Amino acid sequence: MIPAGDALPAPGAFDSHTHLDIMGLPVPGVLSAARAAGIGRVITVGVDLESSRWSARCAAENEDVYAAVAVHPNGAGAADADRDAVLASIEELASLPRVRAVGETGLDYYRDHSDPGVQREWFRAHIGIAKRTGKALMIHDRDAHADVLRILEEEGPPEKVVFHCFSGDAAMARRCAEAGYVMSFAGNVTFTSARPLREAAAAAPPDLLLAETDAPFLTPVPHRGKPNSPAMTAYTVRFLASLQGMDVAGMCGRITATGARVFGPW
Repeated sequence: MIPAGDALPAPGAFDSHTHLDIMGLPVPGVLSAARAAGIGRVITVGVDLESSRWSARCAAENEDVYAAVAVHPNGAGAADADRDAVLASIEELASLPRVRAVGETGLDYYRDHSDPGVQREWFRAHIGIAKRTGKALMIHDRDAHADVLRILEEEGPPEKVVFHCFSGDAAMARRCAEAGYVMSFAGNVTFTSARPLREAAAAAPPDLLLAETDAPFLTPVPHRGKPNSPAMTAYTVRFLASLQGMDVAGMCGRITATGARVFGPW
């Protein structure tokens, strides 16, 4: 794993969205490297029933890990034949105390892996699970802003909504802020080509911001192109602080408070 440079000031922050199973590295080592960078905790996220079960087990076995469980929109088509059984299993997992979010669910119109209509049905079902279990809804939204916002309004959003790897512009950030939705930014906000994303991060209220890696993907500058890990959240936290005109310690405090509000105390 790549060193993350100087550690964040106390109380540090956390990685609100990562995939420890996909990284293929021993979890204790990944968590140790994250702590050395000032990233004390992580949320590991399922994308299908198997990885959701793995994430729930990982959270049960590691005190610095929470889990999120769901079927990713790109996998909704493949799972649709067993929809009722799979959703029942996801809801059972979501009820576990160490599972703190239903996600990642949502819509992905960028990739043609699942029919959009099927994606929308699964998204509505996951919204219901989040509401029934009282857990946060963790949204994957790619090229689908209007439909995601519309479905949330139609279904009635859960109390806690997080847009994982926020991909909208400043106007989208303002719409999310009006609704009280939390926006989690990944390492791609540091890319020089990501001007609209940086404008969105600057426009978002600081108490509606989180930082994540989506590891092993989206490694931030200066390590773009190399495998990502939760320790790299530190770069994104510093970048968000600069965009918000805030000192890094202040940003860490805001992220920690927002995480506790959305996912509950550790």
